[in-house]
Amino acid sequence: MTHDILCVGSVLWDVIGRTTIGMRLSSDEPGRITRLPGGVAMNIAMTFSRFGLKPALITAIGQDHEGDELMMRAGQMGIVMDYVHRPKDLPTDRYMAIEGPAGLVAALADAHSLEAAGDAILVPLENGALGSAETPYDGIIALDGNLTVDLLAEIAARPSFAFADLRVAPASPGKARRLRPLMSHPGATLYVNREEAGILTDSTPDTAVQGAHALLDAGATRVIVTDGGNLAAEGHKTRGVITAPCPSIRVRRITGAGDTFMAAHIAAEREGKPPADALDTAQKIAAKYVSGEDV
Repeated sequence: MTHDILCVGSVLWDVIGRTTIGMRLSSDEPGRITRLPGGVAMNIAMTFSRFGLKPALITAIGQDHEGDELMMRAGQMGIVMDYVHRPKDLPTDRYMAIEGPAGLVAALADAHSLEAAGDAILVPLENGALGSAETPYDGIIALDGNLTVDLLAEIAARPSFAFADLRVAPASPGKARRLRPLMSHPGATLYVNREEAGILTDSTPDTAVQGAHALLDAGATRVIVTDGGNLAAEGHKTRGVITAPCPSIRVRRITGAGDTFMAAHIAAEREGKPPADALDTAQKIAAKYVSGEDV
């Protein structure tokens, strides 16, 4: 294959405003504004590239100027863009966030084009380019919850995804419930935070360990639950639950931290690290990212 891993989901422009001053409703403060390639699938793909892997994207990117620039930037980072769906009538998606010293203040995700494209983005996994119902793709697929609930439910049941190693992230707490159809997929690993674990299980876990147990009790095969600067937990229906601490760091950025954790964990497992070491590695790399260091 021309790639090591597929990343399926949102690819867009991140517009992030950061300030060191505490913010409240109607605040108007000095800070820095950046515009970078983003989206869950893109963030994961970029992290894989930094680890020396070659990811391929499955997504929708408009044929506008912003889309052309995004395609070029991704290609320059070594990301395979051969399978991207480029609709003529949809604009390239965007995400806008404001971060203060305590973390995310507010954000808006304009990912309507990805949702509108629907299953058109999955054609390479159905027409034989990457797989089909007769010869399912059997590699790792990093899948994000920015897809519609109907499409995620289809993926959970499609023969073309039956043998895939699905690594699933909800994109945000507000989209966590979209992942419920995938909990029953035998090859799915869910990457969620403690709040999202509670949403998926209609519970209120106080720790990542409690969140992992709740997800396993609800029928999940394997889960990874993070909890900010606290312990992260991995739960497997046959192995039980293990944990890893988070290094103490100064928070300098938030957006993309969960995606970095997920990519770091998958990369560590591809290197052959056992579950405890892979979880610990992901915690340390995510902490470096949040502290502002390069990973």
